[in-house]
Amino acid sequence: MEHFNPSAMQCNISISILILLAVFSAFSSTNAETHYHQFVMRTPWADGPAYVTQCPIQPGASYTYRFTIENQDGTLWWHAHSQWLRATVYGAFIILPKLGVPYPFPEPKQDIPVLLGEWWNRDIVSVLRQAQFTGAAPNVSDAYTINGQPGDLYKCSSQGTTKFHVKSGETVLLRIINAALNQELFFTVANHMLTVVGNDAAYNKPFTTRVLMLGPGQTTNVLLTANQPSGHYYMTASPYQTAQNAPFDNTTSTAILEYESASCTSKNTAVSKPLMPIVPFYNDTATVTAYTSQIRNLRSKKGKGFPTRIDENLFFTVGLGLVNCIPGPRCQGPNNTRFAASMNNVSFVLPRRTSILQAYYQNIPGIYTTDFPPVPPVKFDYTGNVSRALWQPRFATKLYRLKFGSNVQIVLQDTAIVSTEDHPIHLHGYHFYVMAQGFGNFNPRRDTARFNFVDPPLRNTINVPVGGWSVIRFVADNPGVWLMHCHIDSHLVWGLSMAFLVENGDGELQSIEPPPPDLPPC
Repeated sequence: MEHFNPSAMQCNISISILILLAVFSAFSSTNAETHYHQFVMRTPWADGPAYVTQCPIQPGASYTYRFTIENQDGTLWWHAHSQWLRATVYGAFIILPKLGVPYPFPEPKQDIPVLLGEWWNRDIVSVLRQAQFTGAAPNVSDAYTINGQPGDLYKCSSQGTTKFHVKSGETVLLRIINAALNQELFFTVANHMLTVVGNDAAYNKPFTTRVLMLGPGQTTNVLLTANQPSGHYYMTASPYQTAQNAPFDNTTSTAILEYESASCTSKNTAVSKPLMPIVPFYNDTATVTAYTSQIRNLRSKKGKGFPTRIDENLFFTVGLGLVNCIPGPRCQGPNNTRFAASMNNVSFVLPRRTSILQAYYQNIPGIYTTDFPPVPPVKFDYTGNVSRALWQPRFATKLYRLKFGSNVQIVLQDTAIVSTEDHPIHLHGYHFYVMAQGFGNFNPRRDTARFNFVDPPLRNTINVPVGGWSVIRFVADNPGVWLMHCHIDSHLVWGLSMAFLVENGDGELQSIEPPPPDLPPC
């Protein structure tokens, strides 16, 4: 299945959507389902992750996702949430402002979705199965893509290079989505500055930058003004890589920003090669930090919107691990081990008999426990020299229970187990406020003073800096089972996830709706 055409919809309306994942499944003999990055209120049955909120859609079957969009507008996306199928099964999901409500920035002349992807020449399910069998890191991709095309810098791909046409002087809105499976990406446009106006379907105070960095799962809206000499300019997507000694696809995808006057001229004259931007070095964390530090919520009313009183103060370590095993074909990780990943030393295991949400709703025992640790079981120097005794996680299906309406703060702390690394952490079912970020070990006495209580950015996926931490806050006002995970899919299948069980509140409007009649069976 190729990228689904973007859906542009007015906010605050009820939407029933049928994605033909069953067609994909029928050809691939692989189960599938879809996750939408907007939060679906009281209908976790439409959230999508396999064995968390539903059982997978079986080959030849179908499932209609029904949900209500409430108080959201901006750039979101949808993707398959099983077995790495989202490598190609994804698309933009655009929610327009209410009728009569303008954007909080000048009206653009064009609205252009820009989907960044990742491509393997091999069958992606085979790539995953090989990694799962050997316990080693998966083979890296062969290319990055922009709207499905690798671009001019790859062999034999220039004929299909994506082109975006603009008129001199006009301003366009680029809705950029990182749909790559395993790679954080830089994005830049030759000779053009980008004015950032939104992230993850939340508006921010505009600021101008030359370079963006998006982790998998993140979206960014930018305004680009065609104010350069008429011509052709490359857009690029290139890797941001932070794990030490880890292989990665060190290539660059391109698309072309083409001025219409230059297009008309080129019909009768030789076309010069598009101008190439300065592409950041793959490990340029300083540029990433400078960029992310500028993101501020458009609203700046102290104490409004984000919780100031905290009911649940949680501390989650996030990172990789290694499992000791007998040397052989299934232990091909470092020093005859298998790769794993965890939060608070718990490597998340998906059930297979039913989904977690169905087990909760139907009171089915033996599927999960609600004793996910609120803090690391063992305190240590998280970003320092970690004892090898702490490298192997426990495997379990553990949830953390939240009362409806509780105010939650989570410190997300990277670890140096195997390697420090920047992790894009996505929380299903919610937007959250990013109160602060930093490097090293989080110290509440020192770092709480850095919290932004004026205009913290609102997101649904946050980058935990390499060798650092992020602090987020949200109100648990959406009942259901909601996955929280690293959006690098190799980390997800290794267990870098957990789930919240948010209890019902009082009455129908604070409770989970009944499951739909066509919910896929296991």
